[in-house]
Amino acid sequence: MNTTLAKKAAYLGAGAGLMLFGMFGLLPGSLLGGAAGIKIAGLLFGLPLDPGVFSRAIVLLSMLVGVMVSGIAIVTATSTACWLAGNVLQSTVRGHLEATDVKAGIGRG
Repeated sequence: MNTTLAKKAAYLGAGAGLMLFGMFGLLPGSLLGGAAGIKIAGLLFGLPLDPGVFSRAIVLLSMLVGVMVSGIAIVTATSTACWLAGNVLQSTVRGHLEATDVKAGIGRG
C-alpha cells in the first residue's frame, strides 16, 4: 500500500476536525444560522414572525447551512494543517534517511 505520511496525517486531521466540530462547532453554527434565518424571514414576512410553515422552513434551512459551513470550515482547516505538518515531517524524514544512506555508502548511483 503506497500511502504517504502526508496522506495519513490529512486523514488524522479530518478525524480530529470532526471531533472538534462536534464539540465546538455544532451549537454556534446552528445558532448563527438560525439568527440569520430569523433576519431573512423577518425581511420577507415582517417582524414579529408568524408561526407559519414558510418562515419556519427558512429558519430551518439557514440553520442547516450554518451547521454545514461550520463543519466544512473546521474539518478543512484541521485536515489542511495536519497535511502540511505531514509533508514537513515526511521531507525531514526523507532527508535524514538519504543522509544516512550517503554516510553508509549506499547512496544513489
